[in-house]
Amino acid sequence: MVRAADFDLYRPAEEHEMLRESVRALAEAKIAPYAAEVDEAGRFPQEALDALVANDLHAVHVPEEYGGAGADALATVIVIEEVARVCASSSLIPAVNKLGSLPVMLSGSPGLRAKYLAPLAKGDAMFSYCLSEPDAGSDAGGMRTRAVRDGDAYVLNGVKRWITNAGVSDFYTVMAVTDPDKRTRGGISAFVVEKGDEGVSFGAPEKKLGIKGSPTREVYLDNVRVPADRMIGDEGTGFATAMRTLDHTRITIAAQALGIAQGALDYAKGYVRERKQFGKPVGDFQGVQFMLADMAMKLEAARQLTYAAAARSERGDGDLTFFGAAAKCYASDAAMEITTDAVQLLGGYGYTRDYPVERMMRDAKITQIYEGTNQVQRIVMARNLP
Repeated sequence: MVRAADFDLYRPAEEHEMLRESVRALAEAKIAPYAAEVDEAGRFPQEALDALVANDLHAVHVPEEYGGAGADALATVIVIEEVARVCASSSLIPAVNKLGSLPVMLSGSPGLRAKYLAPLAKGDAMFSYCLSEPDAGSDAGGMRTRAVRDGDAYVLNGVKRWITNAGVSDFYTVMAVTDPDKRTRGGISAFVVEKGDEGVSFGAPEKKLGIKGSPTREVYLDNVRVPADRMIGDEGTGFATAMRTLDHTRITIAAQALGIAQGALDYAKGYVRERKQFGKPVGDFQGVQFMLADMAMKLEAARQLTYAAAARSERGDGDLTFFGAAAKCYASDAAMEITTDAVQLLGGYGYTRDYPVERMMRDAKITQIYEGTNQVQRIVMARNLP
């Protein structure tokens, strides 16, 4: 798998473009044919998972020493972007595998990394991330899930909400309070919880506007006994690990937004070339051309910002927090605007489920919300101005 050069204002290398071509071909052949039905039925895109695992694209970020592809941050962005171009729900397979496992990569012990990254790399397991709770979204200080030391283990009790791929994933990075007095300043710790651990259960799937093929459920922890060696990092470092993780993975949400927007733009371009009104293609009208130009301009600006953020993620630059938030915020806002315009360009047809742009518009909305709402991203940017 390709590795990043030392880049700043980044233009993908030839190897990255070859990766894009191969992922696009796979996505169009093996994932796109099921996208509408997956959305309509609200079912997990098993065909996509099978195709991604067969081509070693389900968790490309895992280092080679654990059997992974060892992809750099930009290659991971490209994989997610190209899958999202045809099916946003399916793009959450590689995206959330990175989100869930990155805390282990960043802060886990060598033994913990070997134990959980190897099966992820092989495609034998998926990883999810459990931070949010019913009363703790952007305010992680309101977290109520507790982890109490009991001998050589911790006992976890609580509820995690909005957990992507919950019930499908085998492993869960769970944030829990170990010192209620300290809260986010050293009172939260991170653990790996397994789906098969006694006391782990899941709520009913949420009924969502979009990304219907990716299950979103509550995760219930009822006296779940987790061995102490499954703690990620030292006690009290969980919140810091969670924030470091999001600095990197907000870029994957930007990538998802890019893919959704690109899919909508591509479809709209094709439609206006074929659809005729007043004796000529709709695309010949200047007003339509202006809309397409604006859509393409916003998309390319979002792509450049996202790739620049990926460069900083790969290098671990000091301004990564700003760039990760900026990429996620700008790309998701652009995706919402572009998909809305794509629906407009198709007219009445765009409003029906017979055409994919209405699905893309619904899917785009969540990119403005999860991994921190765009209002929160603006707070993060303001506090980290370069």
